[in-house]
Amino acid sequence: MTASLLEIRDLSLNIGDHPILKGVDLSIAPGEVMGLVGESGSGKSMTALTVMRLLPFAAQASGNVRFDGIELLAATEDQMCALRGDDIGMVFQEPMTALNPVKTIGEQVAEGIRRHTGANRPDAEDRARKMLDRVGLPAARFPLSRYPHELSGGQRQRVVIAIACALKPKLLIADEPTTALDVVLQKQILELLKELVEENRMGLLLISHDLAVVTEMADRMTILRHGEVMEAGETARVLSEQVHPYTRQLAQASMHVPKRRVLSPLEGEMSPKATEGVASGGTSSRPPRPAEPSPSVLPDISPSRGERTPLLTVTSVSRLYPGRRLSLFRRDAPVRAVDDVTLSIAPGRSVALVGRSGCGKSTLARMILALDRPTSGEIRFRGETITGKGEADLKAARRDMQVVFQDPYGSFDPRQKVERLVTEPLHLMEKTPSRAERREMATHALAEVGLSASDLDKYPHEFSGGQRQRLSIARAIITRPKLVVADEPVSALDVSIRAQILDLFADLNGRLGVAYLFITHDLTVARAITDDVLVMHEGQIVERGATKDVLDHPQSQAAQALVEAAPDLHRAIARKMREQG
Repeated sequence: MTASLLEIRDLSLNIGDHPILKGVDLSIAPGEVMGLVGESGSGKSMTALTVMRLLPFAAQASGNVRFDGIELLAATEDQMCALRGDDIGMVFQEPMTALNPVKTIGEQVAEGIRRHTGANRPDAEDRARKMLDRVGLPAARFPLSRYPHELSGGQRQRVVIAIACALKPKLLIADEPTTALDVVLQKQILELLKELVEENRMGLLLISHDLAVVTEMADRMTILRHGEVMEAGETARVLSEQVHPYTRQLAQASMHVPKRRVLSPLEGEMSPKATEGVASGGTSSRPPRPAEPSPSVLPDISPSRGERTPLLTVTSVSRLYPGRRLSLFRRDAPVRAVDDVTLSIAPGRSVALVGRSGCGKSTLARMILALDRPTSGEIRFRGETITGKGEADLKAARRDMQVVFQDPYGSFDPRQKVERLVTEPLHLMEKTPSRAERREMATHALAEVGLSASDLDKYPHEFSGGQRQRLSIARAIITRPKLVVADEPVSALDVSIRAQILDLFADLNGRLGVAYLFITHDLTVARAITDDVLVMHEGQIVERGATKDVLDHPQSQAAQALVEAAPDLHRAIARKMREQG
């Protein structure tokens, strides 16, 4: 039997008086992939941070954590500094917080190479260039001189993976390594990680809420809940037998499709309509709807009878950015991020905008939200042109059009408490709510996304990544907007919470007539929650139509590539069972 590279035995962790981990056992052999799965706040990331010895000051860990014969809980900081980045690499969950905004991507990848190997700058940069090329950032398009803010969310995640893998560590801890990536790039990155595991006999601890990804990758898996191991074993056996009720719950939530109440397109009235293809055995994980605040607090936004005018119209919109400066008087050719895009969204309609990372989805969203101005073209919201308007004239539009950003932590002021953050959009209301009404509205918004009133007085850093995304959604819906632009709204959520949030989106869509523009790389989300889909590639809309038609019978090469690369839990379990006998 192969000796373990990482051996965790009876690991317990307290932060102050709060137990976080309770007797966790886990082991990884050289060349093995271990999947660590569980809901947001279950202790997955804290297990990884314990191995890295990057715990909060008040944390107290007990038990044994042995890596390559070294007891990590007893190691000095100098010993850990020698191990981190060299023998143990880590891909953190949120790439923008893991990268230094004032250093180029080349500097950040080369930094660890120089520190641990003593290589000179040219050699380190050459190795950095090769590593970035391997994760899909070739120097011809992404020179080492670029800064993190010049990259999309998925591109930043690739830089983080390059940093972690540059020195070919013995153990790689990947905390949601493909969360921000489109499905095509996700497949490439997972194949890259598999290659590194096989080539270097690297152990991989893969932390993910995506059961399909874990099933594709992991030899064995461990399922955590509230800091305790619920089930562990070979991946095929755990997911095929589903002995523990919690395992069954996660599997059902992974395939959950919300039941929707949609508006009649002719009369603008609400009529029940169940979505097709509800997962067999799946049940809704949405909590009971909380009591509504008083009518004076929450405005009625149901569309009027017979309303047929498009809610949003985008006509021939393009966005060019200046090329990089080559000298005092010369620049590269302009970058065409969005190229002649035309689309419309009807009231109460839910539309998915899908495409690969860097194709222009988020740039288009910023222009729709009037956070960026088109180079050409026109955007109309509720029949009024919003392009070129000043902030004062945009107040009504901003009240009725809210946003959920891709990076929840980056969209919050870390110095403000949740109540202040969630009620931030209320300054757009025609009548300013009182202090008591603001708190009541914030309490209701938190309850709708599965959080409680006790969270109002906390700060963003006190929440997990998934919980912060729920805060973002609470802030977006507090004004009861007519349109929510959601940029990867459930990418950071575990499967159970994702099912709740999709139910919430569907409920608001049917009950209050909220329309959505979902920007997503997750085709399961598009299938579950949207009526129509737009496929974007290199700044252009290359395919559009009813969601089921486009995703079941894609016509464009871009759509076909997305569909073929999308992970599927049923297919992954069947393949893993064949592999593991």
